[in-house]
Amino acid sequence: MSHLIDFDSLPWIEPAKGVRFKSMTNGNQRIRLTEFSYGLVEPDWCLKGHAGYVIDGKFSIDYSGKIEHYKSGDVIFISTGEKDKHKAILEKGEKVTILLFELIS
Repeated sequence: MSHLIDFDSLPWIEPAKGVRFKSMTNGNQRIRLTEFSYGLVEPDWCLKGHAGYVIDGKFSIDYSGKIEHYKSGDVIFISTGEKDKHKAILEKGEKVTILLFELIS
């Protein structure tokens, strides 16, 4: 097995308007190359934990009313659970590419 993840060879998955990703899963670990764009509407709060690196662009995350802003080069760490529930926010014209590291069950 190669330890190199060739994202160029993986297909884009578009589960909803404003989001698409390519992912590689090994056991309970997943790495996702994710793009969020204006038009993304998250109907529910995300309770999952994520660690990520913002490759390109900018966006914000709403943590139960507290808004934090992120841009290229920023590193994000979100813990699992109600305390850090979150939703991505993108303003008109915004697009962001993030590499996400996640544990899955």
